Amino acid sequence: MILPEPAPRVFALPPGVDFAAALVAGLRHRMAGQPPEAMAGVTLYLNTNRMRARVRDAFAATGPGFLPRLHVLTDLAEGVALPGLPAAVSPLRRRLELSQLIAGLLDAQPDLAPRAALYDLADSLATLMDEMQDEAVDPATVAALDVSDHSAHWARTGAFLGIVSQFFTGSTAPDKQARQRLFVDRLAARWHSDPPPGPVIVAGSTGSRGTTAALMQAVAALPQGALVLPGFDPHMPGWVWDRLTDAMTGEDHPQFRFRRLMERLDIRHTDIRPWTKDTPPAPARNRLISLSLRPAPVTDQWLTEGAALPDLREATRDITLIEAQTPRSEALAIALILRQAAEDGTSAALITPDRMLSRQVTAALDRWGIMPDDSAGRPLSLSAPGRLLRHVAALMGRKLTSDMLLTLLKHPLAFTGGGRGNHLLFTRRLELDLRRKGPAFPTGPALIAWAKAQKGDGILPWATAIASLIDIATTAGTASLTDHVATHVALTEAWARGTAAEGAGTLWDKEAGAEAIKLISALQADADAGGILSPAEYRDLFEALVAREVVRESTSPHPHLLILGPREAREQGTELVILGGLNDGAWPRLPEPDPWLNRQMRKTAGLLLPERQVGLSAHDYQIAMAAPRVVLTRALRDAEAETVPSRWINRLMNLMEGLPAQHGPAALAAMRDRGRHWLALSAALELPTPAMQADPRLRPARRPSPRPPVTARPKELSLTRISLLIRDPYAIYCRYVLRLKRLDPLRHEPDAALRGQILHLILEDFVKNRPTGETLPAARARLMDTAARILDDQVPWPAARALWLARLNRAADFFLAIDGRDQGTPVALEGKGGVDLTPLNFRLTGTPDRIDRLPDGRLHIIDYKTGTPPTAAMQKAFDKQLLLAAAMAERDAFKGLEASEVARITYVGLGTNPKVEETEITPAITAEAWAGLHALIAHYSHHGAGYTARRAVQKERFEGDYDHLSRHGEWDTTDHPHPEAVGEAP
Repeated sequence: MILPEPAPRVFALPPGVDFAAALVAGLRHRMAGQPPEAMAGVTLYLNTNRMRARVRDAFAATGPGFLPRLHVLTDLAEGVALPGLPAAVSPLRRRLELSQLIAGLLDAQPDLAPRAALYDLADSLATLMDEMQDEAVDPATVAALDVSDHSAHWARTGAFLGIVSQFFTGSTAPDKQARQRLFVDRLAARWHSDPPPGPVIVAGSTGSRGTTAALMQAVAALPQGALVLPGFDPHMPGWVWDRLTDAMTGEDHPQFRFRRLMERLDIRHTDIRPWTKDTPPAPARNRLISLSLRPAPVTDQWLTEGAALPDLREATRDITLIEAQTPRSEALAIALILRQAAEDGTSAALITPDRMLSRQVTAALDRWGIMPDDSAGRPLSLSAPGRLLRHVAALMGRKLTSDMLLTLLKHPLAFTGGGRGNHLLFTRRLELDLRRKGPAFPTGPALIAWAKAQKGDGILPWATAIASLIDIATTAGTASLTDHVATHVALTEAWARGTAAEGAGTLWDKEAGAEAIKLISALQADADAGGILSPAEYRDLFEALVAREVVRESTSPHPHLLILGPREAREQGTELVILGGLNDGAWPRLPEPDPWLNRQMRKTAGLLLPERQVGLSAHDYQIAMAAPRVVLTRALRDAEAETVPSRWINRLMNLMEGLPAQHGPAALAAMRDRGRHWLALSAALELPTPAMQADPRLRPARRPSPRPPVTARPKELSLTRISLLIRDPYAIYCRYVLRLKRLDPLRHEPDAALRGQILHLILEDFVKNRPTGETLPAARARLMDTAARILDDQVPWPAARALWLARLNRAADFFLAIDGRDQGTPVALEGKGGVDLTPLNFRLTGTPDRIDRLPDGRLHIIDYKTGTPPTAAMQKAFDKQLLLAAAMAERDAFKGLEASEVARITYVGLGTNPKVEETEITPAITAEAWAGLHALIAHYSHHGAGYTARRAVQKERFEGDYDHLSRHGEWDTTDHPHPEAVGEAP
């Protein structure tokens, strides 16, 4: 017998020992003297596929020979035939079936939950079902719980749990987890009557799940069965093991699962024997970590047992602590450590649950052409096929916006089947037109009408093909899941196919395409269980499904650098381990709220507590901390606030700070010093080199004040541009000298500018069509009817229409009270005029909103504002629009109003708080305004006058259209302008 020890045979390897290598070495040692083919009679159950690969590599490294049978605990039935065992239903089908049952429940009791949560509820309920089946807990046990203190919540929970009862009767196909449990029960029964002839070993599992623990119990009872536990702590005294009995206080301890396994096997910790004689790289450090992780109720033993620890400076000699200010500096420091490891030929692994951190590290390594082996792969939802599928799903049953259309048109997979070149050319032309003219919500007919007005071969067929796809997608309605999937796939393939006669372009190519078609095929196979869904419900369902899939692409990563998740800590065997993102809430992650059962109810029912995940993470941390060299990293702040260090780091630092006799504070300071070295290097990496500092292009910009040739300066400006010339001359330079126009936004929004335009249209129409003798109530009704008609015609956003109409309704009485109170007669509505400033070779133009002729023959100039009108002081210094309009009128600038005197100017503010700013006009006022304009224009008629950026903005937070060109932010308004001649002949 290769396992002569009495049953149950439970072995272990301590943290820090390369588990795969030690497992193979121990098995080889026990098989010594056996014939070579005897190894083929050994059955090994391993915790993950990665562990199976490492064990296979470890066997190969020891020379040629037979391999044992290698199975993975997540798929126990692989390669094993058990007659009569029914096939498992797919997880997707079960969730779709549950969603239909939940939909029926919500139809009967709408107050239970919103329908938008349909798939989330089904997924959560299926997860609870899996756990109940895994832990052999039936619905009757849960239903029998004492819920007197939670009657309202339990009434809702009970309604949902009533749905799942039918899946525990055995009348339906089992779930994957139920089949796993059924397989283990039948396999254990078969082993009991007919034990396997060869050794059976379960290695690498903690037995944290009920089904796995049941298998381990069955294996331990076999004549040649054994368990090999990973990361078993040999430094915990017996009295601590004895106190690890209450899940409520001990579930989050890294060794708690082993304590539960001992109870199942009726053994003590002393009965667990070492699998090999391998010792960890740093036994003293393991003792320190073990003590720091003691259960909370017994941490008072830190003082007594801490005194027995050796010099902590030596125990922590190979630990580095990096406390970065930001996640970016943390990622750069990690990247530098990994780069150094690559240069030295040292095997290194970054272990972190923070996917954002791992992506930042990968991006930082890319600058040196280093690609680590990332075990997590890339989310399918972020791949090119995944994005295109998501974009098309988002379009179904929704009104199309310009940005949504261009997102689809610019996708790298669009029209990859044929006509890609013309497609990109036509897309660019369409984008410019959509930005300038809209519409905000493109339609198929609008796209075809645009194409007919364009020149060029092929543009009309291109637009027609896209228009048909848009119409099919946007008109999608409630349908069966089967129909939704068929429409979704057909639209996506057509979008990728382009002008080709058949195929799907490159949509399904490469690894990402293969994963995408695999997901689609699974959805098509189970779609008959999905029932009837609205487009929004289908979109939510697809987003949830694609977010779970991962693509592992064919790359050539660096052979010594790994990025792993915490659960893979026990499977790595690298010399250097970096534990990244060690902040509470990230590592360990906070337990997710359970919508069904609280902690006490879970404990009573025999289900797992939320702290189980924390305990598993603690076990992973304890194993990773035992590597030969360890780097601990965390960011002191994230994007929102200061962070809290991981509870394990907190415990370690507190323990060390409390042991001055063992030089704990000095050891901790040395760990931080080693971390500061890498932080200094990462900071230096961000600084410009001397060569870069000497490059004038990389120096901070000075506040610009360009001085173009006088001949290139604007010879004409409108009234509204004069205030801009006063406040931000640089904007005038960009617009009228450089001829740069602000690019219209991709998505048209109901912004303040549009609101102002619409208000002017409404009031112009209202005033122009005023009937004689109209009463005030009739005028109000006509005003609101006019507003509703113009809003319906010009504003395609229902919410904006309703909001703007409500605002005008509040201001209507105010407007009607002041409108025509001086018996003026409108003589010009949006009438354009102009006048020359002699002898300056400059022309001022303007289009006042409204000019009334008063009974005494004088003029009243009116301007409407959707916000707060400018005060008299603001008009005198900056906002001279109406003052200059009055001066223009007195100089016969407006046709038909020659030889007229201006009596007053009025700004009518129709914002949230309606207000009127009225100024009586005198010849002195207009003369002063005109003289000021002459002085302003004359100033800029000299070559020495520069167009200074943000010369006198009203608010510091004012955002100009050309601030990015002036590199505002590298300078501020306290800096002196930097005049610079531009556009001069060489």
